[in-house]
Amino acid sequence: MTELHKKGYFSKENIELQYSRSLKKSVLLIEDDNVLRENIAELLELSGYRVITAANGKSGIDKVKEHLPDIIICDIVMPEMNGYVVRDHLSKNDATLEIPFIFLSAKTEERDIYYGINLGADGYITKPFKERDLLTTLERCLAKSSK
Repeated sequence: MTELHKKGYFSKENIELQYSRSLKKSVLLIEDDNVLRENIAELLELSGYRVITAANGKSGIDKVKEHLPDIIICDIVMPEMNGYVVRDHLSKNDATLEIPFIFLSAKTEERDIYYGINLGADGYITKPFKERDLLTTLERCLAKSSK
């Protein structure tokens, strides 16, 4: 018996746990507000998602390339690269074009929402938001992309 067997790495429970983790959808959260980013990440993790975070658009682009997440939630007003530029950049790359994309922003004007949707966003949530609205939009976008 190997050391890994002795430590229980190949137990039925551990294999089931690893399998369930592999089924979790990954969410890239790009948000410059530290507290909000941490709170949303915790909400998503508690809801069963695997969360990757980035503090700005430039870092977010790097994380997309590294992880190819199942979905992206992105703020608009951020340092280094705003969310509109992030969406535009991702829409020009075949590997990232089809990743569902949700804007999460304090920009609540109708023209801002239309602009985000016209850039190809699958959803637009305004701050402040209800947890239920974020999760519902996330689930809707994931379901739509899996068809």
